[in-house]
Amino acid sequence: MAEQGTAGRQATTTGQQPSRLAGLLAVANDQLRQRLATGAGRMALTVLGIRIAGAGLAYLSQVLLARWMGADDYGVFAVVWTLALVLGLLASLGFSASPGRFVPTYLAANQMDRLRGFLSASRLLALFTAGLATLIGLEILWWSRAVIDPVYVWPAAIALLAVPFFALTGVQDAIARSQDLPALGLLSSFIYRPLLLLALILPLVLAGQPVTAAIAAILAVAAHFLTTAHQAWRLQRQLNARVPAGPHRYELKLWIGVSLPLLMVEGFLQLLSSADVIMVSFWQPPEQVAVYFAASKTLAMVHFVHFAVRSASAHRFAGLAAGRDQTHLAVYARQASRWTFWPSLAGGLALLLLSPLLLAMFGPQFVEGVPLMAILLIGVLARASIGPADALLGMTGHQKSCAFVYAGVFAVNVAFNAALIPAYGLVGAAVATTLAMIAEAIALAVVSRRKLGFIPFALVPNKRSVVSKAGAQ
Repeated sequence: MAEQGTAGRQATTTGQQPSRLAGLLAVANDQLRQRLATGAGRMALTVLGIRIAGAGLAYLSQVLLARWMGADDYGVFAVVWTLALVLGLLASLGFSASPGRFVPTYLAANQMDRLRGFLSASRLLALFTAGLATLIGLEILWWSRAVIDPVYVWPAAIALLAVPFFALTGVQDAIARSQDLPALGLLSSFIYRPLLLLALILPLVLAGQPVTAAIAAILAVAAHFLTTAHQAWRLQRQLNARVPAGPHRYELKLWIGVSLPLLMVEGFLQLLSSADVIMVSFWQPPEQVAVYFAASKTLAMVHFVHFAVRSASAHRFAGLAAGRDQTHLAVYARQASRWTFWPSLAGGLALLLLSPLLLAMFGPQFVEGVPLMAILLIGVLARASIGPADALLGMTGHQKSCAFVYAGVFAVNVAFNAALIPAYGLVGAAVATTLAMIAEAIALAVVSRRKLGFIPFALVPNKRSVVSKAGAQ
């Protein structure tokens, strides 16, 4: 009888499991529909879809450019275009990030004069600063041409003309997203521009004409100009419909004062991710730069996990911090780190296994970048182990500390690259970048411990009772 009772209870429990699972799936499905029904949910899904498509298109375009141009010219183009990208971000003065703060605030307070002033001033200031940066860059290039490898001079001069377009696109992207128009902001950079560049180069390839770094730079600038102008026209039409005409009020001191700290975080992060490619060109020939660039871009697909978790977690960090719920903030931060680390580990190992095939798509000589990917993966996983710690610090009011961390790590990265590249070549650059990413992870962990009282490390377990409470909220 006892056995029959036990068997009966087991059968009942087993029968209840499918119904419980179905109930949980139904609840999860309802929550997903509710989130997607909101503007924020639709916006997040749109951004995610564009970034996924853009990542695939960007990688395809790099493969085709390497094939069409050859390793030498592709290496030159990679360096000068990376330099223009960095200068464009710095020239935006942080207005590529601050619209997300000012535009919703002014709309909520119905301060339309300040809104009109900010929308016009942010774009004009970015254009002016970027134009000035272009002129200064051309002047420096002219006076330094005797000490610069001649293969870089004309392509660099041409690429500098794209700096204003990089700056303006960044600001327009931020303004569009602040108006819940993510497609308008992102499609220009991630979809239209690479497609247009390939469309402009393809006729030359079909005609059997050589595609040099200078020609590619000219066509890239043209594609950037056309897509930026199209984005500006569409954005202005949307703003005209949403923001009524009227007087403008300018508060430049406030706007620049808020934007510059945001620029420090974004700027140093961009410098950190670009310094190795630029510095490799100081000591290595262009074909070696191309190999390093292809290897780093291939592994960069793992960073998409970090971006996705960062985008999904930032607002939650802010909410928990505003509620002064330090316990659950720590729990959620470690959960976000685990969501970043384990998929990054799986994706990184998969890319490493496929790296000979992926790099061979660029050309036979690019396969020598496989060991570089193995070295760089160590740094990528070190960064992933603490998850979106930069967003955690930024959303809890410690963005200046985060900026100082990236400034210090950038200096370390430059020092390591300068010491190791002349002696060890591409391997030295990979080791230097990996050491810098490890230093970044350690520094962010230390700052998180001092400012927040915990370390968002993926391998630190949470207490089960606390985790269950956090998940219930």
